[in-house]
Amino acid sequence: MKIGLDVMGGDFAPKATIGGALLALKSLSPDEKIVLIGDEKIIRSALADANSGENVFEIVHAPEVIGMGEHPTKAFSQKTKSSISVGFKLLKKNLINAFASAGNSGAMLVGSVYSVAPIQGILRPCITGIIPKENGGVGILLDVGINSDCRQDVLYQFAILGSLYAKYVYNIKDPKVGLLNIGEEEEKGNLLTQSTFRLMHGSTDFNFIGNIEPRDLFKEKADVIVCDGFTGNIILKQTETIYRLMMKRNLTDEYFQRFNYENYGGTPILGVNSSVIVGHGISNDIAIKNMILHTRDVHNAKLSQKIKTAINKYIQKD
Repeated sequence: MKIGLDVMGGDFAPKATIGGALLALKSLSPDEKIVLIGDEKIIRSALADANSGENVFEIVHAPEVIGMGEHPTKAFSQKTKSSISVGFKLLKKNLINAFASAGNSGAMLVGSVYSVAPIQGILRPCITGIIPKENGGVGILLDVGINSDCRQDVLYQFAILGSLYAKYVYNIKDPKVGLLNIGEEEEKGNLLTQSTFRLMHGSTDFNFIGNIEPRDLFKEKADVIVCDGFTGNIILKQTETIYRLMMKRNLTDEYFQRFNYENYGGTPILGVNSSVIVGHGISNDIAIKNMILHTRDVHNAKLSQKIKTAINKYIQKD
């Protein structure tokens, strides 16, 4: 397996990305390789600074960089020699098996859509957030940012995607799916959640347990929590803020340490024809390491193929 890493992506690149790649090597098998994608001169200089031999990685030269603040579509189309654009070219040609970046997340989404393409039948690809559970497990929250406005059929597909991710990557047997709402009753919520509840109720595509209130996010009630990207992004950033406030005041324990984004590395773009992982823009070397390892796990789980099979069954049933 070859994992492509955008060396130029992230606020602390290339030091953090090179450092993370070196850390990840310790947990990879001999047949799992990392392909460093970025400015070759910068990469070799960073490897020298880290006292690492160049022969442990394959290096692909990509002299341009898509900045975090650049318009994703415009930058992806115009900067054809950027590390993100080159990474997707390699992925499309099967010269790498998976691609990970802590760079411009919008450009990663654009690359996923225009290079490897969404799986046939997918209405909208999505991304996830991890919710640490009090019992030691994790919950999958989706979408968390790229689909601010959704229809009920889009949320229904998010439930399928989240269930497969929870089952095959996090090994959660028969994941319980909850619809995020302001109350547990069927008639609660806005027009979107009410219509989505009716669509999900009685589904055989996933294990729907009904509405879930925000106060139950960290409990065992649901393994997969479905919402629109606007709501999910607010929740994700709120939990990050609470974590930072507690760390600042030295109010922490083993449970709250699990809110640290470094532990999870990144999220796959669910619903596209390959393994594409997006990391946090402020990723340090530990987060980059975990992003690479998560990329390996997503690819080894054959998640995109399992999603394709499930969506085909869903389409045929309709």
